[in-house]
Amino acid sequence: MMTRLRITMLALLAASTFPAIAQNTWTIDPVHSQANFEVRHLSVTTVRGAITNVTGTVVWDPKDPSKDKVDAVLDATTVNSGNAYRDKDVRGETLFNIEKFPTLTFKSTSASRSGKGVKVTGELTLAGVTKTVVLDVVGPAAPQKGQQGGLVTGLEATTTIKRADFNFGSKYPNAVVSDEVKITLDVEMDQK
Repeated sequence: MMTRLRITMLALLAASTFPAIAQNTWTIDPVHSQANFEVRHLSVTTVRGAITNVTGTVVWDPKDPSKDKVDAVLDATTVNSGNAYRDKDVRGETLFNIEKFPTLTFKSTSASRSGKGVKVTGELTLAGVTKTVVLDVVGPAAPQKGQQGGLVTGLEATTTIKRADFNFGSKYPNAVVSDEVKITLDVEMDQK
C-alpha cells in the first residue's frame, strides 16, 4: 500500500511539473542578462565592454534542439566599455552609431545539438548590417523555482564575429583594433 501511494504521489508530482517544463517558451529577464564583448587593442591588451537590457524570447525543447528558437533585442544605448571618453567613440557613428541604430537583434534560423550544448545559427543585425552568426550555447540549466514563484533557467552563448563583415569601426585598422570580436551572452529566462 505504501509503495503504491508513493508511486501515485510521484506520478502526480511529475504530471504537475511536466506542463510547466513542456511549455518551452521563456522570456529573457533583462535585469539578469547581458552581452559582453572583448576586442584586442594594439595587439597588447584586451578591452571589454557590455550591453545590458537584453530582451526577447527563447523556445527551448530539451528533447529536440531543432525546434529551439531565439528572438533577442539588445539595447545598444546601454553599451559600456568602462571608460567615458572611449564610450563616446564606441557609441558614435563609426561603431555602434546608437542614434541611428539603438538596438542590435538576433533571430535564430536553426539549432542543432553539439556535444553537451547546442549550436544556434541566426541573423545578427549590428549597426544596420545583418549577417549570419553561430552561437555556441551551454545550457539551458535545469529549470528551478525563481524568486517570483515561476520557473527560471539560464544559458551562456558565445560567438566571434569579424568587424569587417559588419563594416563596424572600419576607420580602425586591424593593427589598432582587432578584426575579431568575441561576444558572450549570459541570459536568464523565466516563465510567467
